[in-house]
Amino acid sequence: MAGITGIDCVIYGALDLGEGKKFLSDWGLTLVEETEDAIVFETMEKSQVILKPIHSPELPNAIEEGPTIREIIWGAESQADLDAFLAGIAGKVELFQSADGLTKCVDPNGLTIAFRVTHRVKTTIKGAASNAVGVTQRIDQAAPVYQRATPVRIAHAVFFVDDLPAHIDFYVNKLGFNITDEYPGRGAFIRCVEEGTHHNLFFLSVGDRGKGINHLSFTLRDIYEVMGGGIHFSKCGWDTQIGPGRHPISSAFFWYFHSPLGGLFEYYADEDYLTEAWTPRQHEVSPENFAEWAIADGIDPKTRRQRLRKA
Repeated sequence: MAGITGIDCVIYGALDLGEGKKFLSDWGLTLVEETEDAIVFETMEKSQVILKPIHSPELPNAIEEGPTIREIIWGAESQADLDAFLAGIAGKVELFQSADGLTKCVDPNGLTIAFRVTHRVKTTIKGAASNAVGVTQRIDQAAPVYQRATPVRIAHAVFFVDDLPAHIDFYVNKLGFNITDEYPGRGAFIRCVEEGTHHNLFFLSVGDRGKGINHLSFTLRDIYEVMGGGIHFSKCGWDTQIGPGRHPISSAFFWYFHSPLGGLFEYYADEDYLTEAWTPRQHEVSPENFAEWAIADGIDPKTRRQRLRKA
């Protein structure tokens, strides 16, 4: 749907605000506001992650037990774009106004989603260029070594779902988002834009896993920042789930960490850039389609070598 540009804000219900604050600070986000009732962090482009106590009456209903994402707010480029978007989905989904003044609805998972004029800002940040055969972009300049990551924006969110067709119908047919790629009957990569990111959402249907958050992903400047950021975050004491590695479907490099906020957090860089000319593909579910390669337990920040698994 024209005008919706991406994820503006993600709100979590947290069991321990202090632990969540440390996690997001170590992750590389900027603390911009802290009260007894909420902690607000921002990326470089001012995408927001907000923590609230898990039993806060201000939070929408949870889609699963424990800490998890309670709401996603999508941003429109302008008030005119937001008004046009809301007019286009009126009658297709059940919209309501909340106490914070935002127009909201609930997706088939029971997740509350809201819409507002974006708070994000465009930056002039650029990642390091790569030198490929026949394409020399970095001349008389060494590639950077990052001491930590500073996420640029929220890239995407991934959820386990009970009803995949219902989610495709809701986000594509009703909200006007676009399918990028699919695992037929198992998963769908969906983007809110025609031109830009490979996906803003991925929905995964797994028989033995009920609905809930899988991970929240953050765009970094380049692969070098994925490596430096992941090593720094490991040094802070947080545990790798898998990574670093590379997704062949989006071409992106990744590094996943366990999160006390629920699910995983992902560092993510160098994804494919798509236009309306893109033809959605269908993929077989397989380990090699998830990751062309990946390190299971991360990199030891002291030795800078792969961690050895404990017996």
